[in-house]
Amino acid sequence: MVCTRTFSVNSTTAYAELAVTTNYSFLRGASHPHECVEQAQALGLSAIGITDRNSVAGVVRAHIEARERGLRLLVGTRLVFSDGTPDILAYPRDRAAWGRLCRLLTLGNRRAEKGDCILHIADLIEHAEGLQLVLMPPRPDIESTETALLRLPSAQLWLGATIHHRGDDQRHLRRLEALASKHRVPMIAVGDALYHTPARRQLQDVLTCIREHATLDRAGFHLEANAERHLKPPAEMARLFRRHPQAIAETLRFAQTLHFSLDDLRYEYPEETCEGFATPQEALVSLAEEGARQRYPMGIPPKVRQALDHEYKLIGELDYAPYFLTVYDIVRFARTKGILCQGRGSAANSAVCYCLHVTEVDPNQIDLLFERFLSAERREPPDIDVDFEHERREEVIQYIYNRYGRHRAGLAATVICYRGRSAIRDVGKVFGLSEDTITALAGTLSGWTSSAPVEDEVRRLGLDPADRRLSLALALAGELADFPRHLSQHVGGFVMTRGRLDELIPVSNAAMEGRTVVEWDKDDLNALGILKVDVLALGMLSCMRRALGMLQAHYGVTPTLAAIPKEEPAVYDMLCRADSVGVFQVESRAQMTMLPRLRPRQFYDLVIEVAIVRPGPIQGGMVHPYLSRRQGHEPIVYPKAELETVLGKTLGVPLFQEQAMRIAIVAAGFTPAEADRLRRSMAAFRRSGTISTFEEKFVHGMIARGYDADFADRCFKQIQGFGEYGFPESHAASFALLVYYSSWVKCHYPDVFAAALLNSQPMGFYAPAQIVRDAREHGVEVRPVDINASHWDNTLEPSPQSPSWPETSWPGPSRPPSADATTDTQTLPTLHPRHASMASGIRTTHALRLGLRQVSGLREDDARTIETTRTHPFDSIRDLWLRTGLEPSTLERLADADAFRSLGLDRREALWIIRGLRRSGDKDDLPLFAAASSRTHEPDFAVPPMPLGEHVVEDYRHLHLSLKAHPVSFLRDRLDKRKVAQAGQLPSIQSGRNVEVAGL
Repeated sequence: MVCTRTFSVNSTTAYAELAVTTNYSFLRGASHPHECVEQAQALGLSAIGITDRNSVAGVVRAHIEARERGLRLLVGTRLVFSDGTPDILAYPRDRAAWGRLCRLLTLGNRRAEKGDCILHIADLIEHAEGLQLVLMPPRPDIESTETALLRLPSAQLWLGATIHHRGDDQRHLRRLEALASKHRVPMIAVGDALYHTPARRQLQDVLTCIREHATLDRAGFHLEANAERHLKPPAEMARLFRRHPQAIAETLRFAQTLHFSLDDLRYEYPEETCEGFATPQEALVSLAEEGARQRYPMGIPPKVRQALDHEYKLIGELDYAPYFLTVYDIVRFARTKGILCQGRGSAANSAVCYCLHVTEVDPNQIDLLFERFLSAERREPPDIDVDFEHERREEVIQYIYNRYGRHRAGLAATVICYRGRSAIRDVGKVFGLSEDTITALAGTLSGWTSSAPVEDEVRRLGLDPADRRLSLALALAGELADFPRHLSQHVGGFVMTRGRLDELIPVSNAAMEGRTVVEWDKDDLNALGILKVDVLALGMLSCMRRALGMLQAHYGVTPTLAAIPKEEPAVYDMLCRADSVGVFQVESRAQMTMLPRLRPRQFYDLVIEVAIVRPGPIQGGMVHPYLSRRQGHEPIVYPKAELETVLGKTLGVPLFQEQAMRIAIVAAGFTPAEADRLRRSMAAFRRSGTISTFEEKFVHGMIARGYDADFADRCFKQIQGFGEYGFPESHAASFALLVYYSSWVKCHYPDVFAAALLNSQPMGFYAPAQIVRDAREHGVEVRPVDINASHWDNTLEPSPQSPSWPETSWPGPSRPPSADATTDTQTLPTLHPRHASMASGIRTTHALRLGLRQVSGLREDDARTIETTRTHPFDSIRDLWLRTGLEPSTLERLADADAFRSLGLDRREALWIIRGLRRSGDKDDLPLFAAASSRTHEPDFAVPPMPLGEHVVEDYRHLHLSLKAHPVSFLRDRLDKRKVAQAGQLPSIQSGRNVEVAGL
């Protein structure tokens, strides 16, 4: 006899969803965390639990959304085991249990390679205290479920029941009910959602296919049977579980026993850095005051004194002294190891950071906004970015790991998301589109676009956007764009804690050996008040370190950046001519175009130069008004006197984020906290477009204070342009320092600058050929790679000062280069006319010897072997071979680079001899042929000389540059006949004429 009963479903039924998978279960969930929270509130759920696969990477985003909406969020994870145990939802009851859950996930992560997690049921049992567990029985394997039930503590355990409309739901529920009764474990209803609405089912199918490397046509049972894996309202869940109403009620009891929230997390600073002082604040004040005395030996200026006292007070109130000490300790370590470093970003607004030698922007020289860095109203942690030499940053990173231990220090994560190109590629494969079609579609998009190709572009490719398969692929690619793909490591953001880091955030292995990464990115960390220090890499600092070393070794100049003379007119003269190849930040073509128009004459002009050639000022229409006012073409006017204090330095045109904040406060009536939210919306504009929400308040606020409506609208449009990349003034000031330093070295020591720049490659805009050409135009003698003179790095050698050099580097195309390339003055160029006016400022007395690092394919170890065995010059290729033991293939690379000139051999002759080495006993030769070659004396052979043009081609092929001739010189006769002008002739050609120019 079947017993039935009627269950009345009430629209006020309460239900908490405990199993929601977001797209942070990579390639599984099909909805963003905030979408799930938003939908949960719309459906009337009592609470929502986010349970991503062996991860809590997405819970902070859900937490932020839930906090704003007033919805209760339950923070948990879905534990997936490697030993056959069914999945288990794990929720911490309190802060201590959260710490154990993080350590459990860290254990599984550290066992596995990046992106994987290896857990066993025994691991969970060891860390189970304080966790509430929901066992998720698979279908139809009930045996594994019962085994797990026997091993887990029943007081913390629930049995999850799901209904997915697959035809066996009621039979499955009856079996679960029997198990629950047998083991005295309550059964609990879960929706086990993979997306927030049924409309995402198609995208979830695509994600499954991407994960399984299958097309939709062949995915089969990998796909879900229907679209039921979405969030459901309480009434619907009650209807589905009408025969098991206790399973619905159990969700509320489960949620009521959980008391943990991410708001319970409290960041604790490391304490090691205040050793010797009673408190961190006392240590900070003492160190900053000592630094201030060093910075200002003639006495601390009143402006700086006032700034320091203000900052001490605020730092003490917010208890941030330990954070400043942590950064100071890292910078101190770098300086003791001779590693150049410099703080940038908003930290340059701080006088304390300057006195601690963290930043180099003098607060007495430039007026910066400390509240951009640290605000009592905002009560958010400061963010200090420090650049280190890019080749030595790893030393700093390993120091941090050793100082605090891997259980207390880790890099922040970065969420790698789908962009338009990657989305169309993956979705196109899922839909079975041809490789040619996918490539063509991806080619219509720029690298950072987050949208799918538009219909017009599709038609232009000869494709039909109305085709059902293609149109669906494009639509789903658009949905997939901005979905997280995987976690990577931040470029240098470090989190350091007083206690165990892996009890605050789960930690996992990075792809790079020796690195560990936390699961949250910088936005997540900021949202929870967890501080990080950005340990960043900057190639120009490596270049400047090398330059300082060469200045000391070859010119006796004190090797510090601080010793570089300030505000030299010759440096600004050089920049006004746009002579800035290789100079930090102002070497691009756009910057070179701006330099002669802006004509910088002092440091603050460089600050503006760095900031003005950016999409923000350009799209905000700020560039032309500023230049017109600077050049005196239009008057400098301020609608009100109050704006003059804000915009006076930039002639009434807002160029920096700090100015946008000040305008909002002074002219639009924003509070400092509202102004900071405006700043944040500028930074997030491309991603979220939230800046438009401030428009009404900003414009109406200015109008209410007597500003013209048109002016207010233009002000906001300019500020809106910052969303497309506007620079903070403090950031621009930090970079402007390096602009000046690198310009000074280039101006006075172009030989040093070129060598340092070449040794720091790859970096910047220019290839080695362009750097070498620019050095020669500045009068630097450049000598070729040679096995008897070159080291691994490019080096400097004594050279005649200001010689009379011929116009061409080779007397004619029929003659090969000089046999003695080490003393061949025919490789010396003339001083380029464009730079002749600054010849008096150049102090070059050394030639630049190209290093073995310029030879394509040559390993550094092999180059170092040549250096160490060259106790006296090599007298033949065989001598080099026997003394170094290098493989003939390595010698061939040197011959291809024409590196045997000091032996009287050009590349063709050298290659011929090296081939003879192979024939006469290379260890890889077969014994039969080796024996035959030893009995045969091969007669001498005169190798025909290689034409100059072929030499140049081979130089570019194996060195990426040539000192022998300019490639266009071989075409110059034909170009002259066509009356094609040389670039050097352009200044003498009458303005307004149409000319043809050819060059490289």
